[in-house]
Amino acid sequence: MMSAIAPPSGVRARHRRRFSPASYLYLLPALILVVGIVHVGIAANIGYSTLDWNGISATAVPVGLANYATMLTDPVFWTSLGNTALFAVATIGLQMVFGFLLAVLVRTRAALRGLLRTLAFVPVVLAPAVVATSFRILLTPDGGFNRMLSALPFADIDQAWLADPRTALGTIILINVWQYTGYSFLIYDAALGQVDGSVLEASRIDGASTGQVLRHIVAPLLSGSHLVLIVLGTISALKTFDIVYLTTAGGPGNTTQVLTGYIYKQAIGQFHAGYGAALSIALCVLAMIFAVLQVRLSSREAR
Repeated sequence: MMSAIAPPSGVRARHRRRFSPASYLYLLPALILVVGIVHVGIAANIGYSTLDWNGISATAVPVGLANYATMLTDPVFWTSLGNTALFAVATIGLQMVFGFLLAVLVRTRAALRGLLRTLAFVPVVLAPAVVATSFRILLTPDGGFNRMLSALPFADIDQAWLADPRTALGTIILINVWQYTGYSFLIYDAALGQVDGSVLEASRIDGASTGQVLRHIVAPLLSGSHLVLIVLGTISALKTFDIVYLTTAGGPGNTTQVLTGYIYKQAIGQFHAGYGAALSIALCVLAMIFAVLQVRLSSREAR
């Protein structure tokens, strides 16, 4: 059996110097920022969640786990959690499908490829406040979208898309899909560039149709991209606030209320800081579950 060859002493010395304690000083600014804002903030929020406090007064009444018990019996909490889950499933699914198909289109069309990539990604870089305000104006009963539909034969539409409980949440989902499909497209476009062309050529020679190639060969090869988009999309959906708040503010009623919006409403709008803190801890737990899931699944995928 061959013995391991020891590296030269100079290499060992350089390796030791690379991991000297002084090198960790460079991590202090980021460490202080993360620990001081994120972790200390979470710890403080846990403490606030055990108080009956309006967030302003100097006195607060300790209530233990009463805020959490209230949360479990709060119908608006469960409505907002259900809306968040529906929002996550719908947006992630539609963005993945449209992003994948758009990436395939760009990869199979040589003409105007650069222009298509640019146009697909432009909505992603737009500020959510701009997107929400623009769509709120376009989707009023006398807005541009209804006027465009009314120009079609046999159509006279004055639908209030964001004010109707039947269409409000679906409309917000489609707005989000319009804005962030370009991100899914970017991930899939990069992944398709790594697919071995000989595999696709062999499948076409064997008589596979385009749909069969995409469904049985290309899609399984992009499993890592699917996983990344699902996990990151879920975490992003849990944090969704601006697009909902700036279009419907959770209304009409609570039909579009999401968890982050309900936290804002309780803590800022109604001065229930203790209960808002308990809601935010529940959101943090859900986000951490999916963060751990991402790390574990990513590690398994790498192996």
